[in-house]
Amino acid sequence: MNEEHKKSILEKYKIALQKGERFWPDSIYKDLLVSFAIFVILILLATFIGVPGEPKADPSDTAYIPRPEWYFMFLFQMLKYFPGNLEWLGTTIIPGIVILVLLLLPFLDRNPVRYYARRKFALSVMGIAVLGIVVLTVVAFVSTPPQAEVAVAGTLSEQIVAGQDLYSVNCVECHGADGEGGEVKGVEGFEGVILLPINTKDIMYTFTDETLANIIAYGQQEKEHAMPPFGRAYGGELSLGDIDYLVTFLRYTWDDRAELPPEAAAASAIPALAAGEIPSYEVHIQPLEKRYCVSCHRAGKKNNNYLMGTYEDTLNTGDNAPVMVAGDMNSSLLQVINGNEIKDDKGEVIIRQMPPTKLLKPEYIDMLTRWVMAGMPNSAAEAQALSVTATPEATPTP
Repeated sequence: MNEEHKKSILEKYKIALQKGERFWPDSIYKDLLVSFAIFVILILLATFIGVPGEPKADPSDTAYIPRPEWYFMFLFQMLKYFPGNLEWLGTTIIPGIVILVLLLLPFLDRNPVRYYARRKFALSVMGIAVLGIVVLTVVAFVSTPPQAEVAVAGTLSEQIVAGQDLYSVNCVECHGADGEGGEVKGVEGFEGVILLPINTKDIMYTFTDETLANIIAYGQQEKEHAMPPFGRAYGGELSLGDIDYLVTFLRYTWDDRAELPPEAAAASAIPALAAGEIPSYEVHIQPLEKRYCVSCHRAGKKNNNYLMGTYEDTLNTGDNAPVMVAGDMNSSLLQVINGNEIKDDKGEVIIRQMPPTKLLKPEYIDMLTRWVMAGMPNSAAEAQALSVTATPEATPTP
C-alpha cells in the first residue's frame, strides 16, 4: 500500500467518524430492537411449535437413540468416524485444532485489505471449517434413524390417567381394581398369597413416592410379599416414566391428602347409565374392561385364551367361545360375573367366578347384563338406537 492510498483511507475514516452514530442512544436502540424481535420470535416458536416431549431418561431403555441438539450434530457425526477408544480424537483433538487455527487466523493472515477477493487465505480456511460443519450436520441428520415417537403425559391429569391404565394392566390381578388386596387367585407362582390392601393410610401416609417407585421397580422378594420386579432394569416391562405415572395414580387415588383433579376423575370414570339407557362398548364396557378385566384377559396370561382388549376379542375369543349370546341371560359371562361357575360334562370347573377375588359392583353387573341383553352394541350410536324410555331390571339366574 503506497502513501497516497494510505492517506486516502485515513481521510475517509475521519469523515466516517464525523458522520458516525453515537453509542447511546443510537447503537443501544438498534440492539434493543433486534433483541426484542428475537424474543418475540422465541415466544411464537414456543407457543405454536413448542418442544416435543420426551420420556424420562432411562438407562435401561436400549431402544432410545440419543442425539444432541442440532448445533452439536456435527460432533455427534464425528463419533461414528472415531468409535470406541478413538472418540477423543474426533470430539476433542480435531475440533480443538480447528478452533485453534481460527483463533490464530488474524495473526496468520495480516493482510489489511478488506475486499474478500484479496483475503483468499483467511476466507478459504474459514470456508473449509464452515463447510465441514454443515456437511457433517446434514449427514448426521440423514444417517441417524428417527426416534420412535413415545406418548408423554404432560399434565397432572394425563399422568394420573396413564398411571391408571398401567395399574389396570399390571396390578389389578393381584392387588384388585380398588387396591383392596386379599388372596391372589389364578396368578401362576403367586396362587394363595395374601396381599394387604394398598389403598390405606398405612401405605399412602408412610410410603413416599420414592419408596413406592422402588417397590414397583425392584419388587418385593420375600414370600409374604411376593411381588416380581416391574422395572426394566430388573427384568420388568415398565420404564422409569411409566413407574412415575403409576406412583402418581396411586398417590392421587388413595391418598386423601392429595386432591384428584376433576378432569382426571372424569377421564378415568366409567360413565353411569341413565334409566332406560343401553350401554355401548366404546362408552361403557371398554373402560369397565380396562379397569377390572384386562389385567388377566390379555395375551400371555392364563385365561382360557379369552382376551378383552378390543370389541372383537371380547365377543369372539376364548376356548369356550362364545361367552355371551345376545339376549341370553344364561351366557357364560353373565353367569360368572354373578359368582357362578361353568362346569363341563364331567362336572369339572372350566370357568370360575370373575373377577376371581371379588365380584363387580352391582351397577357394573347391571351394565354388562343390559349390554348383553341388548345385543352387545359397539358404538354409542348403535346403543342410542336401541335405547328405550325404560329398561326392566334383569336379574340373572344362578
